[in-house]
Amino acid sequence: RYNYAKDTAIVTLITEGEILKGKSRIVLIISKPDHVVRSFYGPVCGALCAVRGRRWVELSVEEQRAYVMRLLDALEVTDRDKRLKVARAILYLAQGVYDECDSDVDVLYWARHNVFLLYHMGVFTALLELLNMEIDNSQACSSAVRKPAISLADSTELRVLLSIMYLMVENIRVQTEDDRPEWIAARETFRIELAAPMCSGEPFALLLFTMVTKFCSMNAPHFPMKKVLLLLWKTVLFTLGGFEELQAMKVRGRERLQLPPLPEDSIRVVRAMRAASPPASAMELIEQQQQQKRGRRSRRPLVKQDSLDTYNERDPFKNEEARDEDEDPEDSDSGIEGEVDPLDRDVIIQPPPPPPPLRPPTERLNFPKGLPWAPKVREKDIEHFLETSRNKFIGFTLGNDIDTLVGLPRPIHESVKTLKQVKPPDQYPDQYSLSPLLPLTLTGNLRLSGEEEVEETPAEILYLGMLPNLSQYVIALLKLLLAAAPTSKAKTDSINILADVLPEEMPITVLQSMKLGIDVNRHKEIIVKAISALLILLLKHFKLNHIYQFEIVSQHLVFANCIPLILKFFNQNIMSYISAKNSICVLDFPHCVVHELPELTAESLEAGDNNQFCWRNLFSCINLLRILNKLTKWKHSRTMMLVVFKSAPILKRALKVKQAMMQLYVLKLLKIQTKYLGRQWRKSNMKTMSAIYQKVRHRLNDDWAYGNDIDARPWYFQVEECDMRESIEKFNSRRYDRSRGGPAGGEFTPVDNCLQSVLGQRVELPEDFQYSYELWLEREVFSQPIQWEGLLERP
Repeated sequence: RYNYAKDTAIVTLITEGEILKGKSRIVLIISKPDHVVRSFYGPVCGALCAVRGRRWVELSVEEQRAYVMRLLDALEVTDRDKRLKVARAILYLAQGVYDECDSDVDVLYWARHNVFLLYHMGVFTALLELLNMEIDNSQACSSAVRKPAISLADSTELRVLLSIMYLMVENIRVQTEDDRPEWIAARETFRIELAAPMCSGEPFALLLFTMVTKFCSMNAPHFPMKKVLLLLWKTVLFTLGGFEELQAMKVRGRERLQLPPLPEDSIRVVRAMRAASPPASAMELIEQQQQQKRGRRSRRPLVKQDSLDTYNERDPFKNEEARDEDEDPEDSDSGIEGEVDPLDRDVIIQPPPPPPPLRPPTERLNFPKGLPWAPKVREKDIEHFLETSRNKFIGFTLGNDIDTLVGLPRPIHESVKTLKQVKPPDQYPDQYSLSPLLPLTLTGNLRLSGEEEVEETPAEILYLGMLPNLSQYVIALLKLLLAAAPTSKAKTDSINILADVLPEEMPITVLQSMKLGIDVNRHKEIIVKAISALLILLLKHFKLNHIYQFEIVSQHLVFANCIPLILKFFNQNIMSYISAKNSICVLDFPHCVVHELPELTAESLEAGDNNQFCWRNLFSCINLLRILNKLTKWKHSRTMMLVVFKSAPILKRALKVKQAMMQLYVLKLLKIQTKYLGRQWRKSNMKTMSAIYQKVRHRLNDDWAYGNDIDARPWYFQVEECDMRESIEKFNSRRYDRSRGGPAGGEFTPVDNCLQSVLGQRVELPEDFQYSYELWLEREVFSQPIQWEGLLERP
């Protein structure tokens, strides 16, 4: 058992008692916590070999540990084929020794048990060393670059290693009610290890980011990107925390700053929201009129926008329990798919059974009454309201004064009083939250002399590691998102994301071609899901850690054309994408290795499963909409990009998906640009305007529904982005120059130009300096020729 805090290890003999009488020994020499040297000889090897021929589930824990130790020892051999064979054996253990199990539950139980056993034995550290070796394998990279077509065979070792590491991270991350105390302690220890700098001096997530950039730069085209992105997403999710942990961190931060609690829990509010009927298209309205003329009743579920506020009981897209996965990505996927690939398994929620025709009216009392969100007002909005009122009634302004009401009519006094009551008192003062000179983080530590005490949170450590190459990481992720988007067309110069799904020999039958087509589409969907979840997690955690960390990531995304990329993603038949059936249920893990597989036919593959929608794609769409909201909120220049790229009809089509959370973020994006779309658009989309009023939070003096923003001038927008960029650079220079090897205090440290002050500073000298002081004077002062006349000459 390893104690990383004390850099020591407790050596436990794992052989039988009678074997210990011989000359056997097990030596564990810990030079660093990340490196283990093992040596075995004598009767111990015989004891390890004794487990052969017996089932794994029949072995005692000591025997299982002995076998894992033997596998670890075999991982250190130089023969590549033997190493791969041992790695496959470890992967078999991590997958739950399915050949010895009779049901899916048994496989999942033994997979969880074996993963914690492998972690306690130090398997993850050994795999990390092998992964570094494979990443630095220049021979494999050069041979892959020269190959005209890359297949699964070029990344076998990497896929096995990444599969084991993914299974370990995912099984340890997920909490269950029957967790043992040692498992709970191991989970926290593993989380700290992944977040802290490891053997290479950087967090584990940064190593995976490096693999992504190497792949996108064509230096390592054989890297299995799907597995890398899934492991990267789950690592960030584990180390930084999901949305539930994020909410808890917000609460703790507010308590630390002595702020009142949040007025509402946004997660619970969205879960309680009801999906609304989307706007009907022109073709649907025409068809409805024609059917009514024929005396028929239309059976289309999406025909009437008047029912935007009604609750559709028979809506297959609405499921209260299923919304938990939309809001919480860390809870949405806890399983694995595929026979060898430990991929992310999406929980498919079956639609609820139809309700009885008559329901008691008391059941509807549980639905919230009134508007779902409490209104908010910014201090900037109050200042703008007072400046407008002063100009109108007095004729002059007072700057940033929100307290002086002299000369204003009584109704203005009442309005300001109401606005101040609604304004949440949790807004930081402008000089703290907006000025790069005096940032205030949730740690509450503030220094004015250029030195800032920064809490070493996992988000801070990750940001510090990503900062030098942040733009490369962002561009690489967006390249992969573009290549995996269903609306993207294949180009000769684009990156090949199918390297870890295409076989060596292409299919020759219709059945094989259909199966490969399903695998390719599913492969792309998983990549989109992992990237979208990773980006929204980074944005939310960096925003909580420090607002400028969020702003720099946002700017990199905007400058890399993330906004048009997301709009291009939604410029498709979104209903077809949500209801896509790119999965084969009988081949899902662990069903495919426990039960006897039926014969696959082209008809069964074409029919797919019975699920009416795909949670994986719905999850990706919601994440992309949330990213778009994060990038454009309170940014007029980016909001104008939505208008320029004609996003309104694209977003309006997305309202056809009857899911409350997705509709909420679509309506938010429509709300921020309504004042730029003109009166005619608002007049012809009054039902959509009504939905915005019902579901989106209100700002009391926001003129989104009727006003034309006077700030919508192009020359203002470039200045806004440039000012933000300058503030971000000053923040990074002040806060991280020391860690980059720059000056101690950066450009904000004052320079002492007073001669007496400089000479009067007390300099601490070593204790032995007084013994060699005369020798130092002779060598450094008296024996050195000094041309004092040179000081009088001009340079």
